[in-house]
Amino acid sequence: MKFTARVLPGVAALAVALGLAGCSPSNSTAGSSTTTTRANVTTTSASSSTTSGSTTSSTAAGLVTCLPNQLTAEAGMSNGAAGTIEMTITMTNTSTVTCTMDGYAGMQLLSASGASLPTNVVRGGGMGFTNPAAGQPAALVTLAPNQSAAFSLSYEDVPVGTATSCPTSAKSEITPPNDTGFLIIAFQADACGGGTIHVSPVYANSAG
Repeated sequence: MKFTARVLPGVAALAVALGLAGCSPSNSTAGSSTTTTRANVTTTSASSSTTSGSTTSSTAAGLVTCLPNQLTAEAGMSNGAAGTIEMTITMTNTSTVTCTMDGYAGMQLLSASGASLPTNVVRGGGMGFTNPAAGQPAALVTLAPNQSAAFSLSYEDVPVGTATSCPTSAKSEITPPNDTGFLIIAFQADACGGGTIHVSPVYANSAG
């Protein structure tokens, strides 16, 4: 006696569907990010080397970090004695929206042709600043349109050790706190010690 196996049409269709589902490739999308660094820029704070990359961040009030395309920057007049030069960099919000700054700005000294010069940015202590606001801890600064923030900087223009001269910058990149983009401003400085510049946290510009 012969038995013939019969497969119901519905069961066969189900088996085929399951088979195809098991063989179907899965689709996935991987995000990517780009980080830009400069090999000859050193940023130190409390004698430890730090490297930071950041993106736009929101504050509790829903405001966002000031971006370079929202700002203009300008170096003030320099003053100094006994080989130490001090000046102020002002950053003004030229956009139509309110934004914030909190922390330290970055710098990269440039030659007249735009080539990078040795730069060592030291955050905070090391040199006293004549502006009392520059000696305060880092704090959130909120900038409405046309308001400005500032930071103080100081450097030595007297060669040390075996050096007989110090590179002279013609321009500088200014990176707002917590950002990776920058502005370029006219900035002439003879920063000795490998381009060492001490910077304060940003603070509200009373003249802005």
